[in-house]
Amino acid sequence: MTAEAAVVLPVLVAFTMALVWGLLVVAARIECVDAARAGARAAARQDPAEAVVTVTREAAPRGARVTVAREGDRVRVTVAAKPPVLTGLPFEVREEAVALAEDTVGPREEGP
Repeated sequence: MTAEAAVVLPVLVAFTMALVWGLLVVAARIECVDAARAGARAAARQDPAEAVVTVTREAAPRGARVTVAREGDRVRVTVAAKPPVLTGLPFEVREEAVALAEDTVGPREEGP
């Protein structure tokens, strides 16, 4: 019984740690999605670039990289972050959001 426990216990611990790390990766991805969307909304409203980056970083995971770009009539916000724990792995979560800039939207036409 002791020999079996000595073999199984490390496997169970490793499996549990892998599950926890997977959940942390999913949580980091959700934070990146939310941050990119918040940044895209701010950029679409023509907020100053510093304000867009600040809003995005507040919603992003700690240490995330934020990129804001204008592509014609659209704004693109990209958030990239390393998941917590095991940060030495060459793995990152990257999400982006695109929004139509408000200054490119024309006035609404009223119906008859």
